[in-house]
Amino acid sequence: MLVTCTVYQEGRKLRDISIVEISDYVCRSDCLVWVALKDAEHAELEEMRLEFGLHELAIEDAHHGHQRPKIEEYDESLFTVMKPVEMVNGELSVGEMAVFVGKNYVLSVRNHSEQNFRSVRERCEREPHLLQQGAGFVLYALMDTVVDRYFPLVEALESELETIEDEIFVKGSARSNIERLYELKGKVTVLKHVVAPLLEAVAKLHGGWVPQVCDNTQEYFRDVHDHLARINASIDAIRDAISVAIQVNLSMVTIDQSEVSKRLAAWAGIFAMATTLAGIWGMNFEVMPELKWVYGYPVALLAIAIICGILYIRFKRAEWL
Repeated sequence: MLVTCTVYQEGRKLRDISIVEISDYVCRSDCLVWVALKDAEHAELEEMRLEFGLHELAIEDAHHGHQRPKIEEYDESLFTVMKPVEMVNGELSVGEMAVFVGKNYVLSVRNHSEQNFRSVRERCEREPHLLQQGAGFVLYALMDTVVDRYFPLVEALESELETIEDEIFVKGSARSNIERLYELKGKVTVLKHVVAPLLEAVAKLHGGWVPQVCDNTQEYFRDVHDHLARINASIDAIRDAISVAIQVNLSMVTIDQSEVSKRLAAWAGIFAMATTLAGIWGMNFEVMPELKWVYGYPVALLAIAIICGILYIRFKRAEWL
């Protein structure tokens, strides 16, 4: 679906155009054509390939999707894949945005994402002196928006981790905490797979030799790289904290099991002594004088009670009961 197709001249909006008019403006050095597609069909992408002269391999990647974040060069054009991420009902929903950038055109293809980038276009139109720098600045503006939207997700994951950590020492919550930690670890891993490859790719757009289309916007991409580095470091910190929290929860489970084992062992010791005494007096040997003693039964019970009581007190003091 075509979202917008606009031509800009010297940083200012000239007018919206139809797809068939793209080739009339893309050949003009003083114009910038900016096209946005959403969930594009193969026929639409093929039409764009013919209008902009895009490489067929890049079009194939944009059509099939499921690409890892990357930046590739095709002759004088740049092909970028980014992953817009949003939180939907507590789960991370990962979309995909493919951006084709040439000397005087930008084509963005957004798939499986409800995020819109209208604010990016409005920002660029408010700053014509920056938009005048060309397609490289538009790529930066799109990438900067995608990356900035990662920050709230990181904060949400950190808040979720803190909530779980507050419940680690709540008795009986270890199992549910471990399940929640593993779910959180899955979310963090998803975000890691989105951020880490893009961090590596953006490094190609600043410092040293960079693609010509981004030559005059290196400082902007350096800022994006810095944001990605901060996000990546935060993700690594969350992953480490999750690992520690899981170990602590497992330790709490072991401690709880140890407490139960001690209680069972203490009671087993007490009843074992009572069983031993009862077993001795239950052998019915004729030479056992206490068996014929009139006070033998109550004394035996009293002896069992005293010994079991002493054992109970000792175990209680040792905090086994």
